This record gives sequence, structure tokens and C-alpha cells, in this order.
Amino acid sequence: MQQILNFLIKNKNFILFMLLLFISLVFTIQSHSYHKSKFINSANWFTGGIYEKANGVSSYFSLKSENEKLVEENRRLKALLYSKKDSLDTIQFIDSTSFATDYLFHAGKIIKNSYSKFDNIILINKGSSDSIKTNMGVITPNGIIGVVDRVGGSHATVISILNSASSINAQLKNNDNYYGSLSWNGENPNIVQLGDVEKLATFDVNDTVTTGGYSTLFPKGIPIGTVKDFKLDTKENLYVINVQLFNDMTNLENIYVIENLHREEIDNLLAPKN
Repeated sequence: MQQILNFLIKNKNFILFMLLLFISLVFTIQSHSYHKSKFINSANWFTGGIYEKANGVSSYFSLKSENEKLVEENRRLKALLYSKKDSLDTIQFIDSTSFATDYLFHAGKIIKNSYSKFDNIILINKGSSDSIKTNMGVITPNGIIGVVDRVGGSHATVISILNSASSINAQLKNNDNYYGSLSWNGENPNIVQLGDVEKLATFDVNDTVTTGGYSTLFPKGIPIGTVKDFKLDTKENLYVINVQLFNDMTNLENIYVIENLHREEIDNLLAPKN
């Protein structure tokens, strides 16, 4: 307390000057509308700038939360989109895990992604505790990336479409009757090959390639990429098509694991009799 008193006594002239200056400014602003308006505008600009900066900082730190909300919303919409039992008229924002649908979409993230080898594997942060099982299709918002291979409690590995063991049923979007097998030749990580497409198929460069729906891994119509170029194998009368992927396979993060609720039933019906 004594130090405060000493400080006030020592600086009494300066403090008195600042007090008188403040009082004079107040009287000047109050008595002149021009000065008053300038003061208010300056105060608004100053406080507005502070609030804007604070909001920017707050928004930055909430990006992760907002991104997770968007991923979850996409998961719900995808489950509805690929459901054969429901029309667009019945779409509503509900939890797909309790909705009568053909497919469930489990949102997750990629922990590790390889793309420079010939047999590439992806590690995701979802496992058996999240209802993930082997042979489930895995996609991103842009297209397919692979199929679940091995499953642990909280993680799983995915056979990337950039893997010699990968073979996925696909089709030319505008040619429903012409299907092929999607594989990778080990060269460009963003270009895969669609083979076994019949000579009668009509298509052109930049046409879209999607999943064919002839397996229990992926619903029909999930985007894969576009036709980059193609050639005809004259011996087999089949096209080999280079497909430019919609996904950048070197830069992946958010994923959805697709659970086909009827896969076990379908596989049992198609299994050969003993």
C-alpha cells in the first residue's frame, strides 16, 4: 500500500495531467457531434477488429469439430443414397445405424497410407469394436480406395486398389450392360486399369467409371474415375481402359467403410452346395 502511495505522490503531476486531458476529451466529444461520431466510429472499428480476430481464432480451433460433423452427415446421407428400400421423398436426418437400409457407412480416418509399392496397404482407425469386418468396401467422399483385409479391435488394414491382389467390379456409367474388372498395373498411383470390357461397348475419353454392383463389396454407382485413354485387345476383342481416379491416392484422410447388411445371406445363397 505504501508503495502505491509513493508512486502516486511521485507521479502526481503526470497523473493530474492525464486526468485533465481525459476530462477535456470527454467534454469535447460530448459537445461536438462531429468529434462524437468520429469517436464512435473509431471505437466500433477497434472493437469490431478485436471481435473479428477472436472469432477467427475460435473458428480455427473449431475446424476439427466442424469437419467431424460434416463427415458424420455425409455418412448418413450416403447410407440413404445407396438404400434401395427408400425413395428420395423419405430422406430425413436420422442415424443410419438404426435405419432400415441395405448399407451402413462407418466414418473413419486413415492412419497410414502406402502408394509407392506394388502391393499397397492402408491402415484405418476403425476395427471390430466399430463393427468393421473383412471384405467391407472402403471409400472416400471422392470414390473407392480398397477393401478391408485384416481387422483388429480398434484398427483395420485395407487392401488398396493400388495392390496386385485388388480386383473390383466396375462399369462405364453410361453403359449399364458393360462391366469389367478394375486392377492396377503398378505404375501411376492415380491411374488404374479397367479390363475385360467387351468390344461392343461405346464410350469416349472423360466418360465416368463407377462400381458395377455385381459384388457384395460396393453398392452400384459409386464413382471411381474417368476414362483417360483406352486400347482394344484384338485377340480377345476386349478393351483395356486407363482410368484417372477421382481420388488422389497420395493424399487421403477421411474414409467410409461400407457394411452390406445382406452380404452374409447373399454369400450363403451363392456358395456351392456340398
